[in-house]
Amino acid sequence: MFLRACLRLKKLEYADLNKRFYSYRNVLLLTERDFFQDLFPDTARPQITKIFENSPQTIYAGFDPTAESLHVGNLLVIMGLLHCQRASHHPIALLGGATALIGDPSHRKTERSQLKQSLVQRNLEAIKQQLIRIFENHQNFLWDDKLHKRPLPQLRIVNNADWYENLNIIDFVNQNGRHFRLGQMLSRASVQSRIEADGGMSFAEFTYQVFQAYDWLHLLRNYNCRFQLGGSDQMGNLMSGHELISRTERKTEVFGLTLPLITNEEGDKFGKSGGTAVWLDQEKTSAFALYQFFIRRPDAEVEKLLKLFTFLTLPEIENLMTEHRKEPEKRKAQTILAEDVTLLVHGENGLKQAERITNALYKGQVEGLAELNCGEVQQTLNGATLVELLAEPDITILQMAMKAKCFPTEADAVRIITAGGFYINQKRSQNIAEIISHGIHVLRNGLTILRVGKRNFYIVRWLK
Repeated sequence: MFLRACLRLKKLEYADLNKRFYSYRNVLLLTERDFFQDLFPDTARPQITKIFENSPQTIYAGFDPTAESLHVGNLLVIMGLLHCQRASHHPIALLGGATALIGDPSHRKTERSQLKQSLVQRNLEAIKQQLIRIFENHQNFLWDDKLHKRPLPQLRIVNNADWYENLNIIDFVNQNGRHFRLGQMLSRASVQSRIEADGGMSFAEFTYQVFQAYDWLHLLRNYNCRFQLGGSDQMGNLMSGHELISRTERKTEVFGLTLPLITNEEGDKFGKSGGTAVWLDQEKTSAFALYQFFIRRPDAEVEKLLKLFTFLTLPEIENLMTEHRKEPEKRKAQTILAEDVTLLVHGENGLKQAERITNALYKGQVEGLAELNCGEVQQTLNGATLVELLAEPDITILQMAMKAKCFPTEADAVRIITAGGFYINQKRSQNIAEIISHGIHVLRNGLTILRVGKRNFYIVRWLK
């Protein structure tokens, strides 16, 4: 956190600029950060600007609980809500307790598996707690009431199952269905791609845009919510909502803001590698793993990610990138990025844990690993082999390595260990005859971390 503390000092130089940035309620200033991909309607920028600057607005984004956790891809939408909140607008997070049962067909080649009501409810509660935690971390660690001289508007979390639960299907279709036109619905990219696919598209999926459109209408009528924020893949659903509202609430204009789809250098969706997402749940992706994900971002990506995933001002980012380019090997920009994202998602304790483990694994400060239990170490060293060994007296390093199956043969073990390619708790061990002892080779949590080469980890859990 040292780099971040230094940056806080530099924030004083930009304090007035920072206050000016957020005193303007016009969140369209975020286009300077490449934060928005499209506005809808695309001719409404002057009108949107005037509306934002004249009074606080209500802005919502939707999250379907189709999994038990949000992932890094969802974090950009959350950042959008946070920026709106910082600009004095009122954020709403809509949880799709009802729409998750249907499944959004956008950018999918096949229909989602049908989810049980109990599973959706469990996912919904988990995601709700994640959103509460992230907004609290933002307020506690990344927002300064004294600097900005005003409190943040509170996040409102709603569940669309609450208004669909008692709706009569005939009344719903009669009152809302007549405002949709099949030609427009069929023209949506999400519909076209599925109709042309081998498996086709079910009627249930086809109705998804109707329900998402009604969500916006409900929020407009009950919370005066005139703005919807979503990923670029939500444009079709957003347009359906705009069309429904324009036909039912003719005197009220509503607007959509879409965020870019972020991909890495290989063109894969950001936060997903080999089908594995980077989750915002500590149990699925540890604070350390999240921290390391951002630390490992290549130089070509880091400036863009600082603009999208931190609240640093543009002058601060420019200054940081200038320093970074002088000594890119120190990864200053990546470190600030990783610190800010980890602090937002997991709070100060999560960031400290991530830094302790990073120092233990890469700087030889093994105390951080001693504070974790076996499950946490396994999650931290994702892919490491767990081995349970009986704590026998006078067991040597060579014997332990062979029992843990670190090497195929004893000859390989002797050769690699004596050559310096074997590590115990991140310290090189070359004496094959050295006796294993507590406090030196066995951490106080009863574990020993073995490493062969650079990345082959083994976790030894000692049994009494």
